[in-house]
Amino acid sequence: MGRDDCDLAVRLVRIILLLAAAAVAAAQIKVDVKVVNVLCTVSDGRGALVKDLTRDDFEIRENGKRQTIRYFARETDLPLTLALLVDVSGSVRRFLQAEKETATQFFREVLRPQDQAMLTGFSSTVVVWRDFTPSVPLLGEALQGMHAVPFKGLPKDGGPMPTTLLHDAVSSTAMNKLKGVAGRKAMVIISDGIDIGSRTSLEVAVRQAQTANAIVYSICYPAPHESGCGYLKNLSEPTGGRMFDLGSKRPLAEIFRIIEDELRSQYSLAFVPENTAHDGTFRKLQVRVRRGGLRVQARKGYYAEE
Repeated sequence: MGRDDCDLAVRLVRIILLLAAAAVAAAQIKVDVKVVNVLCTVSDGRGALVKDLTRDDFEIRENGKRQTIRYFARETDLPLTLALLVDVSGSVRRFLQAEKETATQFFREVLRPQDQAMLTGFSSTVVVWRDFTPSVPLLGEALQGMHAVPFKGLPKDGGPMPTTLLHDAVSSTAMNKLKGVAGRKAMVIISDGIDIGSRTSLEVAVRQAQTANAIVYSICYPAPHESGCGYLKNLSEPTGGRMFDLGSKRPLAEIFRIIEDELRSQYSLAFVPENTAHDGTFRKLQVRVRRGGLRVQARKGYYAEE
């Protein structure tokens, strides 16, 4: 091999090594970059939804530090994954007879061909009555067949008697059904808000809903002796959702219409955090709009995955 051939071989080896190093660096960047997605709705002083905002109207802060919005979209056309969770114990059983058709109509109005929904009932156990489907007839059929779930007996470890596993239902839906799904995700819970016997605490249920990036709407059915509406409010608001109180005489059909409007009027914002640590800590989020007099409804934060 001549001198020129040796020089050429050395240059080729160097090029290969540089390309390999670049590929490794690119792979590391791909792994290290974490995009945080935030869904929000905006309303004016009268409560009317504001649907004509642009990227420049928004500002996001993480732990008080302003972040660069990398992605912006109005979410009217992106697929929606919806989970309806119905308490089938206690006073909420009345819903099963009176409001099944109303819930079916909600599915009919909110779901489009690219969307999907599921139906879960919970009392002393958590039962998936219909897994994800875009079919409103199948969801309506599942609603019509929904009934009180029988008591399954005391836990083996001698813990408290499970009667209404609200937190467990939220947790299992968030982590087992919604976490791995891309796009917009929401839970709608119909319950009196009283949890008895869940292994999951309210705080953990909220964390897991936030981890799944699912917005939680809750509809509080009035209980005869104790109100759990405050618990449902504390479950919903940190995720960017809210609680509706059926005791206020607002009919369920109207509540479903409000939720539908909000789901169809969302803005999607995304940013790459300047804090790149994957330390599992909670990062507070603040979403603001520069126009005066407007209210933003968005999740309060997220957990940096370890």
